[in-house]
Amino acid sequence: MSDAEWWRSAVFYQVYIRSFADGNGDGVGDLAGIRSRLPYLAGLGVDALWITPFYPSPMADHGYDVADPRDVEPVFGDLAQFDALLTEAHELGIRVTIDLVPNHSSHQREWFEAALAAGPGSPERARYLFRDGRGPGGEEPPNNWPSVFGGPAWTRLADGQWYLHLFAPEQPDLDFANPEVVADLEETLRFWLDRGVDGFRIDVAHGMAKPDGLPDMLPMDDTGLLADHGPGDHRFDHDDVHLVHRRIRAVLDEYPGAMAVGEVWVSDDDRLARYIREGELHLAFNFKLTTAEWTPEDLRDAVVHSLATVAQTPAPACWVLSNHDVRRHVSRYGDGTLGLRRARAAALLQLALPGVVYLYNGDELGLPNVDDLPEAVLQDPVWERSGRTRRGRDGCRVPMPWSGAEPPFGFSTAESTWLPMPPAWAGVTVEAQDADPASMLSLYRAALALRASSSAFSGEGLTWLPAPEGCLAFRRPGGLVCLLNLSEDAVPLPEGRVLLASADVADGMLPTDGAVWLQA
Repeated sequence: MSDAEWWRSAVFYQVYIRSFADGNGDGVGDLAGIRSRLPYLAGLGVDALWITPFYPSPMADHGYDVADPRDVEPVFGDLAQFDALLTEAHELGIRVTIDLVPNHSSHQREWFEAALAAGPGSPERARYLFRDGRGPGGEEPPNNWPSVFGGPAWTRLADGQWYLHLFAPEQPDLDFANPEVVADLEETLRFWLDRGVDGFRIDVAHGMAKPDGLPDMLPMDDTGLLADHGPGDHRFDHDDVHLVHRRIRAVLDEYPGAMAVGEVWVSDDDRLARYIREGELHLAFNFKLTTAEWTPEDLRDAVVHSLATVAQTPAPACWVLSNHDVRRHVSRYGDGTLGLRRARAAALLQLALPGVVYLYNGDELGLPNVDDLPEAVLQDPVWERSGRTRRGRDGCRVPMPWSGAEPPFGFSTAESTWLPMPPAWAGVTVEAQDADPASMLSLYRAALALRASSSAFSGEGLTWLPAPEGCLAFRRPGGLVCLLNLSEDAVPLPEGRVLLASADVADGMLPTDGAVWLQA
């Protein structure tokens, strides 16, 4: 593999910047905090970071409402701090990728403020999707599209026109049929690539293109963030989005080694594969593991479909168990000791698969979702937009616990953090797990070290092996065998030398909800 294709088997670590580490004592994570924890990340064994948006923003959606895509929000630091982070990460052998948010801007971006001032029919409004309403006096929205966050996807202005926002009203959608919008995106790409970033995660990569006439969608009940946006949902996955991705790729190709991964919530294998064709994205997240039930049928189906998606493309598979938009998998798998046991096995499954792995900060600690946050502290726009019927994503965004016996667990020197941390996390801090060979952190460190050093992980395919009922087993071309036991009983280990196990296998048996790696 050439150095320019470093990403093809990389382990990326997602840093949700507000929640990773606070360097200035205000209770909110920042660039200085990330810098202070770079040695930890190097010791964990990750190859690259994905840092969520740190750009100037009024924080209506915690940074995914970008007011200036080519600067740093003062809450998080400044450009000098970012440059220092980049330099120090590279010195430790860690690549740095950053979030790109092209589908929409903040309502406080100069462009949108100019559009409001300029009025209907102006070139300033042509950068966004302003439309006249329907019905008498234009009092009804231009179409029936709902916002992903709840409520209508349209907001009316005092002059009578409406503007489109597939997310919050503070996130107006840009019109990528406008050459000025495309040129601005290319300027943003070059700005960060010239600073030395190694790539981008593209937010809502299946957005950015809308059908002519903005027709009504049918059905219109799939409105959630993680919905399966099918062919009747005209908000996403329009064919013209691929024109935008080809423009992005053309810029990236000017910078050897630069890459992009897309957040593409499209479950159809063939539709998803279109995003990773030659000349488009290098990678696309496959979210099937995030939606799979803890059954051999669901997990095998997720793997089979994910590999089928990339089979006829230049891209490797891209595996995700958790991120800042979904419930943490410890909680999806049952919480408590059950969820933790299954999460340990899932870690070995994910890291044994061919291709690229994305970890979410806290995966390596076995953090659960925090589902009992007081209503008064909830900040996700989903909470208010849904009429306080959906609590949103705050539960998977609670800050990382680093050390100590009580909150804020070394995350910050402040007494309180932007989201409160559970006192029960004293036993899952980095400090508490650091020297425990049986901890989740130790399991991840051992797994990442093996993945990076053992020839058993070579090759991009896998072969399914016969396995006891309720189990999954596969072999990598390099000789790695992974066995996952989802049955109710312990099963005997296959032939081979044990490399790593998620549970005790000293008696030659793999316990229920366990996984093992063997060298065949």
